[in-house]
Parts: sequence; structure tokens; C-alpha cells
Amino acid sequence: MMRQYLTIKAQHPNILLFYRMGDFYELFFDDAKKAADLLDISLTARGKSGGDPIPMAGVPYHAVESYLSRLVKMGESVAICEQVGDPATSKGPVERQVQRIVTPGTVTDEALLEERRDNILAAVCGHTMHYGLATLDVTSGRFVVFECDNDENLLAEIQRVNPAELLYPEGFEQLSLIENRKGLRRRPEWEFDIDTADEQLNLQFETKTLDGFGLKGITKGLGAAGCVLQYVKDTQRTALPHIRQIQTEQQDSRVQLDAATRRNLELTHNLSGGQENTLFSVMDTTTTAMGSRMLQRVIHSPITDQHELQSRLDAVDAFIDDNPDDIRSALKHIGDIERIMARLALRSARPRDFARLKNAFNALPDLHDALSRFETGQIKQISETIGTYPELQTLLNKAIIDNPPVIIREGGVIAPGYNQELDELRALSQGATDYLDAMERRERERTGISTLKVGYNRVHGFFIEISRANSANAPAEYIRRQTLKNTERFITPELKEHEDKVLSSQGAALALEKKLYEALFDDFTPYLNNLIDSAAALAKLDVLCCFAERAIALDWHRPRLSNECALTFEEGRHPVVENVMKAPFIANPLQLDSARRMLIITGPNMGGKSTYMRQTALIALLACVGSFVPAQQAHIGKLDRIFTRIGASDDLASGRSTFMVEMTETANILNNATENSLVLMDEIGRGTSTYDGLSLAWACASYLAKQLNAYTLFATHYFELTELPDTQQGVVNVHLDAVEFEDTIRFMHTVSEGAASKSFGLQVAQLAGVPKTVIQAARQKLAALESSHIMIQGEESTPDKAASTPKATTKATSKAASNAKPKGQAELLFPDKPNPAVDALANISPDELSPRQALDLIYTLKRLSQS
Repeated sequence: MMRQYLTIKAQHPNILLFYRMGDFYELFFDDAKKAADLLDISLTARGKSGGDPIPMAGVPYHAVESYLSRLVKMGESVAICEQVGDPATSKGPVERQVQRIVTPGTVTDEALLEERRDNILAAVCGHTMHYGLATLDVTSGRFVVFECDNDENLLAEIQRVNPAELLYPEGFEQLSLIENRKGLRRRPEWEFDIDTADEQLNLQFETKTLDGFGLKGITKGLGAAGCVLQYVKDTQRTALPHIRQIQTEQQDSRVQLDAATRRNLELTHNLSGGQENTLFSVMDTTTTAMGSRMLQRVIHSPITDQHELQSRLDAVDAFIDDNPDDIRSALKHIGDIERIMARLALRSARPRDFARLKNAFNALPDLHDALSRFETGQIKQISETIGTYPELQTLLNKAIIDNPPVIIREGGVIAPGYNQELDELRALSQGATDYLDAMERRERERTGISTLKVGYNRVHGFFIEISRANSANAPAEYIRRQTLKNTERFITPELKEHEDKVLSSQGAALALEKKLYEALFDDFTPYLNNLIDSAAALAKLDVLCCFAERAIALDWHRPRLSNECALTFEEGRHPVVENVMKAPFIANPLQLDSARRMLIITGPNMGGKSTYMRQTALIALLACVGSFVPAQQAHIGKLDRIFTRIGASDDLASGRSTFMVEMTETANILNNATENSLVLMDEIGRGTSTYDGLSLAWACASYLAKQLNAYTLFATHYFELTELPDTQQGVVNVHLDAVEFEDTIRFMHTVSEGAASKSFGLQVAQLAGVPKTVIQAARQKLAALESSHIMIQGEESTPDKAASTPKATTKATSKAASNAKPKGQAELLFPDKPNPAVDALANISPDELSPRQALDLIYTLKRLSQS
């Protein structure tokens, strides 16, 4: 047996092997030690190898799903080795084979999956400037290829799909990009070969060329897709008819969101990693699990196709005008048929999957009736795609009982009346009870033993039971079968004959029922493709109904979409903050257009700057997924990307400080933003010295305004930046104010035109509980610094004295300095006027100067610098 085990284990060296022995799946050697540690099960020993005991651990076969679920969530893979030979005819160990391999990215069993989350298998290959990424959801057959040309886009896409398992080739040069992810699997280089991938994919889709799927010119993505398909074939070990096409993702078809933006906007996960208080948690009122999964994909994939967006908005509008409660009620009976279709295709569906399908087919006619009153294009298209399938409805209503057992093993799944032969065998088997009752009455009368019983159990079959005291009165034809403590059990030739007949009928009934059950898979095969399309249409319908319900419940309104240069809304609100606040949320407007491209946002900490910025991005994103938005009215122009640089965090694992992370994210924005991008930048430059930070913030804001001309919200505590509107076109100051009374502060949370008067940093520190003695000392120091700064700007501006400028000055200080000297602070730090000395230096050639000319030049530069 151990030779057999080691032979099979050698074929699966890097994953756990569950080796079936009787009622247990056993693990040996290092697998046993690892499983005992991961699953907290007993580690024992059995036999010896090389003189040492063989470590051994096991789990009961009837509870294996719970153990597999735990291992999959840890990122482990398991090979399930079953007995395939007949113990009665086997010489030596029963033949065993690995029937399936369970991996995090390829599981399809309901017990191993999170019902409201996509389970994605992905593969990545390529190098900097040309990456390929392929993703496959085995539970739905959704197969997608993506190519990109830089690290940031690759990371953004991986974060968007969030794969449960990620394959990469041996020798992958950019392993550092993905090495911290769970579920990493190294695969041989040949699995990413383009020619092999082309052959495998054409074989799978029964095509001669992949050009019809839009894969012409795709190279790295094609190699990744080939690896994914090969991996799924290796693990599932069966045909994959539900994987019938492959799609390509084009970057310009979506509003791009980088990894930092997805994280900062808390779309489906909050900054702590949970799902509470996210946009998805507020939005998700879908009635089916497949609708919930589609909603997550939609939120992470805002689109640029305005025709599709208008179509979605029209559908939501129609549902708002005619409340779709009856549609949502029908959808509740549909269930998660998307994943059931995948299990049908893989022939791994269980009896309760068929029972759920039966309920779904019974609900489809009512759903069609409810949809028939809508004339909107997208709703009609969805209705036509869904279909009704009366043949399958009739089949399942006849074939499957209402509440079948979990598995087919013990039978009791096929409904009475579906098959005459099965009914006859069952009648023979079930008639055993009547026969035993009659025999018991007859034998009591014949023997005179009133306590005689005729019974049955699975271990010993049929028997006549007599108490020990009456056993001496048993008739001579009674044959002793079993002795218990207080009773004796007997068998008679008549009872034995009946037992053989009943047990053979039970075995025959079970064999026939399993055969009929397997035939159901064949009955569904011709309808599989249409059913998969129907499942996708039902999920989309669920999402659109969810959008309508949210718009009604939360008072959201339809946005106006156009290709104009505009990003405006009235009374905009943050969808998540408003939902969790007990107090009323204070709505604010936004206006960005061709003449007003950047807002410099100032105001106190806790005043609402970050909330205002995030709500702007979320309103734009919601409009670009086809949802109504939390604003009284909104006009969303053409958008290609949304960037955020908000918050402070380090990346110690990669050796990056907080400021380095900030600058990396800033560089990504400045290198990739366009005039159609929405950019949110919060507190740029705060992680370094005052003048370094101020200079970086000024330069970044100027670059965004002059070079990129992007829609920009730029929040800062550097009041020097509030002078940018004086020198830059399209830049406007706005602020969120607060009111100070004695030692307290009240935040107004209202956006107003103009710059803020002060930062209220000490007041916020006091609210946070900083000791009063510290606050008092800070007030004294602030007064001294402000006084020193006014003198510096009012009397002289030498480098030595300027160096004592405080880290953040108030607007009042800036005004005082402006009154003391004509030049404003921004002009002193960032003069727009050309410097004659600098111009003179730019025009000389040092190598051509004689010593006398060089000396004359020094005097000239001194004179120019004083002019």
C-alpha cells in the first residue's frame, strides 16, 4: 500500500495528497505533519520506513468538505485520491487514482466557495513594458485576456480581479511585484508558449483561428491564457464545455483606476481590509449571489462607452417609474444558477443543485410576465436572453423531489412516477415493512411468545428477536443468527428468502437511480450555452434592479453624461459617510469645466476636505457604471482615469518610507494623467522639510494645471499655494470653514469660494486629547514664529532669516507680509520674472573664458543680482 501511495504522491509532489482508506482520507510523511499543523488534527504513526515510524494523519470522508474549505482559504491545494478498483476482485491494494485536484482558483464545490465573491484563477507573464494577464472564473466560464505596458497598470489589474490563485512562469523577472500575494504557483515555461496556447485554445473553442475573439496581435496575454487553460485541465480532469469563448480587455474601454485609487476610495474593501463601510456594502441590495458578484465587477470596472451607460440609466429610470418589487421577488427564487451551470458542465452538480434549478425554472414564467410591461431596450434584451425553458422545467418537476438529500449516494433523489422500473423496485423494497408486520403477528400466534419481534438493520439484515428467557421455546426451524445481552436473534428460510429479494431490489433501485441521475446531465447538455447566457442576463437584471432600489431609498438622481469638458454636481454627498452618519450629511457642490480645471482646497483638519474629494470621485465613478448618483443633479463629461493620492502609509516590506510611497504615487499620476483625468491630491509634500514639501506641492500643482490640464482637486495646508490662481489660469481657491469660540471649534463642512483663514491645527490637537500644557506651549511657539516671519518678510529676506519660516503659515500671516512688503510670499519663493543674472549665466561658455573675462563676469553677475 505504501508503494502505491508513494507512486501517486510522486506525481503530485508540491501539494497535499488525500489518500482514501475506508472511511478516511489519510496523509503520510511530510503531508501528515503539515496537515496536522494547518488543520489542528492528531498526528499519529503507522508502520515504519527506514526503521522510523511513518507519520500519519487523517480526516473522515463525510466531513472532508469542511477541511478542504479551510485549506483552500489558506491558499493550499489538495489532490483527492479515490479507490477506483473493486475490493472483491482486487489482489493486493485496491486500485486508486487522483480523481480531482482542489486548488484555490479552480474550486467549484458550493461548500468551498464564498457565494458573493468571484473566484478567479489568473496567470501573468512578460516583462516591464509588455505584460500579459489572463483570468478565468471556473465557476462561470468567464475567460478574459489583458495586456499592459507598465508595472502600475499590471498591479491595478491584479488588484481589480483579486485572484485566488496566480500562476507565473519559472524565471519571471518581476516576481517582486507579486511575491506577497497568496496562492502563487510557479509553472514551467512551456505552458506559456504562444504556439501551444493557440493550439489549446482553438481546440477548446472548436475554432481554427482566435482572431474572431479579438486576439489578433495579442502575444503575452495569449501565453498567459494557454497556461490558465492547461492548469484547469490538469486540475479538473474532465471536459470544460462551459468555457466557450475568451474576451479581451482594452484599456480605453474602461475608466482606469490604479491600485492606490481602488484602495483609497474603499470600493469593496476598506483600508483595514474588511468589507464594512465600503461603496459595495452601501450599494449591495441584490437578491442573488451572482448579482452581487456582478455588482462588484461593475464597481471595479467603470466604462467609457456612453451608449451602454445611457442604456443602463434608461433601464434604471424605467424601474424607478414602475417599482420592480415583483421582479426582485421572482429573482429570489432564481438562486445562483451561474455556478450551478458550471457544476452541470463539469458533471459535479449535486441533487440540491437540480432542486434549485427546478425552482428557478418555475419562477421564470412569472419573471417574464413582470418584464413584459417594460419597453426599454436593455430590459427587453435581457428578457429575450433569459428564456423560459419549458422542457427542462417539465423534466425537473417530474424527475427531482422537492427536498432531495445532499448527495446521491444513498438514493432518494428521483421523484416517484418518473421511472416505472424504479417505482417497482422501490415498492418491493418499501413493502418489506408490511411483510415484517404480518410475519411478526403470525409468529407470535404460532409460538405463543408475545414479546417476539421481527426487525431489520443494515449490518445484520432481517431477524426474529426473542428474549433470553423465551429462547428455549423457539421453534426448531429458527436458526440462531446473533446473541445479545438479553436477547437472541434468529433467521428462518422464509425470512432469508425475503431478505435476499429485498436487498437485491434495494441495490438495483439505487443503481438505477444513479443511472437516471447521470442521464440528467446529458439532458442539459444541449441547453448549456443558452443557460449560461441566461444566468449572465439574470445577474445583470439583478444589478439594474439594485441600482433602482438604491436610487429610490437613498434619494439619488440620474447624472447627465456627455463628451463635454465638465464635471459638476449640485448638493453632492458621500454615499458611504452619509450612510453611516447619524447626523444629517451636509451636501456640497462642485464645478469643474474648461475655465475651472483645478480647485485648491484649504481648511482645517477634520473639516471635510478628504470627504469632499472622495465623494467627487465616487459620484464620477457611479455615473460611469450606469448608476444614479448621490447628488441633486450632476453633469459628468468624458473621463479616462481617476487618480487619488490620499492618506499616508509606508511599505516596509518593500523598503519604502511613507514619503517614498507618496512620491511614487505622485509620479504615477504626473506621468499618466491626461486632460480627461480626475486627479485627487491631498497634502502633497508633508513628509519632508517645509521648503522641500512646499516646493514639491507648488511644482506638482503647476504641472497639473499648465501641462496636463486635468480635472484636479488639490487639498493642502500650504497656504502659499492659495496664490496659484493669481498666476495660473483655470485654478480656483475653495475652502471648508470652521468656527472658533473660546477654546472650542465647530466644523461647518460647507465648501465655499476663496481660501481658508487658518488651519485650526492646535484646536484639532486639543480635540484629540493632547495635554493642555502642550497646547499652551504650542500657542506660545506659534505666536513667536508668526512674529518672526512677519519681520523677515517686512524688513529683509536674507537666506539665513528666511530659513526660520514656520512649517505652515496662516493666511493672516501671508496678508501681513504682503502689507509689509509689495512682494507676496509666493513671488518670493517662486518668482515668475526672469532673473538677469541667471540669464547671463545661461548664455556663457565657461570653457571659452579667459581668467580676466571670468573675473569681469563675477562683477557683472554681482551687479545684475542687485538690480
